[in-house]
Amino acid sequence: MSQKWKKPFYAVLAFAALAAAALMLAPDPVAVEVSKITTGPARVTVDEDGETRARDRFVVSAPIAGRVARIELLEGDGIARDQVVAELWPLPLSAREREEQLARIAAAEAMLHEAGERVRHAQADHEQARRESLRMEKLATGGFVSRQDAEQTRVSETTSANELEGARFRLRSTEADLNAARAALLALDTARAGRARIPVRSPVAGKVLRIPERSERVVAAGAPLITIGDPARLEIVIDLLSTDAVKVKVGMPVLLEGWGGDKPLRARVRLVEPYGFTKISALGVEEQRVNVIADFVEPPGALGDGYRVEAKIIIWSAEAVLRVPVSALFRKGEAWSLFVVEGSRAKQREVKIGHRGDLEAEVLQGLKAGETVIRHPSNDIADGTRVKVR
Repeated sequence: MSQKWKKPFYAVLAFAALAAAALMLAPDPVAVEVSKITTGPARVTVDEDGETRARDRFVVSAPIAGRVARIELLEGDGIARDQVVAELWPLPLSAREREEQLARIAAAEAMLHEAGERVRHAQADHEQARRESLRMEKLATGGFVSRQDAEQTRVSETTSANELEGARFRLRSTEADLNAARAALLALDTARAGRARIPVRSPVAGKVLRIPERSERVVAAGAPLITIGDPARLEIVIDLLSTDAVKVKVGMPVLLEGWGGDKPLRARVRLVEPYGFTKISALGVEEQRVNVIADFVEPPGALGDGYRVEAKIIIWSAEAVLRVPVSALFRKGEAWSLFVVEGSRAKQREVKIGHRGDLEAEVLQGLKAGETVIRHPSNDIADGTRVKVR
């Protein structure tokens, strides 16, 4: 080799040796899990366990202390209104018990008057809601208001109708309580107390849901004898943290899963109760909870009173949004960031996030469909790190 080509040759050889050494000393690529950015439907839900219950449940109690005969009814038996569900032989009453019984009758009469006023109030509210629904329907037909506003008034009309029906059931219940309290006065005649039989009647038609004790026994006044309701008219009770309950509005859709069927059942929020209560969690922490009541949109199938369900309340949904896995996001200061795979390197990028669910988030800015992001980025990954897909 001539002297002219020796220096360039040795320079190239040295550069190749340095590159090979650098390649051997360079860290191995970090293995990562990736996900493609796609466009599709997304939703944000509030998830919590719930329980079904009969919408109108009536606990028939002993009007006075006495000996109750064996109850021959069974759970699931049909009950007609005013049907005798139990028989009670009262015990002789003392002077104090006589005054207590008279006070119970006065209280039952007051409750009856109150229930009547509630029925009249619910009737007025329902008539107003029906008129408002008709007005909004006409305005929506003419294009003066949105269909959503018209649907909301229809929901209000349905809710007021249900409240009116519930008020009428409460009125019947208070009438039955008053009749039972008056019947208890038979026991005031101590000469007849041993043979006076008091029939305990059902205030409504329905089915037997529960009988605490079927055997003959002596019971105190107010002891529950039988629970009656209509298992075909079920509702769902979901107790949420108060911080989640404020996100829930009347009319929001609910999906019921984990109930034992092949597919989720649909329901709709009817009421977010305006008061909370304290509940001790499994970890012993006091939590403020709020009951959310939902109605079935489709038949509840084989569900009965007191069955467990897994409820997902949909507080936001969209049909076509850019979605990114929540596991790819991390905080960088006040902004959201993630790593995008470009070639064989990880590139850190700041993104703007909209609605965020448990698994996916809505991307408003910073990404486009088809790009690849790293899921669960470890501390070994930084901007420019060499990566390889697992």
